[in-house]
Amino acid sequence: MATDLVEVDAEEPQAEAIERAAAAIRRGKVVAIPTDALYTLVADPFNLRAVAGVFRAKGREIHRSLPLLVADVIAAEDLASELNNRFFILARRFWPGPLTIIVPASARVPLKVTGNTGRLAVRQPRAKIANALIAALNQPLISTSANISGSPTCRSGIDVFGTMDGRVDLVLDGGTCSGAGATTVDITEPYWKIIREGAIEEKEIAEALQAT
Repeated sequence: MATDLVEVDAEEPQAEAIERAAAAIRRGKVVAIPTDALYTLVADPFNLRAVAGVFRAKGREIHRSLPLLVADVIAAEDLASELNNRFFILARRFWPGPLTIIVPASARVPLKVTGNTGRLAVRQPRAKIANALIAALNQPLISTSANISGSPTCRSGIDVFGTMDGRVDLVLDGGTCSGAGATTVDITEPYWKIIREGAIEEKEIAEALQAT
């Protein structure tokens, strides 16, 4: 496939750029966008052809789950089979922002998205482009790092284009993303644990959850 590169203002994303990306996602395509946690690949989690396209674009092993971006806590509740008190404490403290929370997936989420684990990673982003896309499509979006599996995550649209040209349909170039990326925490077990430490430190999670 030929990959298109479209410049977009990360703080005031142009409506035409958002609609172009939304149209591609509706067609089952994979799009790269900047977020508050580096560049990410987004696609429709309920379209199995799109899900397969994300795995193919990254060269990702199919037993690994694909995180989702959501509009808010209510959207996360719709995707989870149950949410414990830890989830609400963390979401209230760190969302929107760079914290991904692993929860039990509901039957609504395709098993392939969970990597056949039955667990789902969800995050409410702060980034305006991501939120505009979620609003335009009125649904959650797959959100996995914009890179070939095993390689560093891309920090600019040009980097994404250079790395993933021919692998994705469209790159929204919003300039350079800085920061450490998102932190991922698993709250599905009796004891929570950090899967990946990023912008939010483990001690901040511990302080938030100290009463649970």
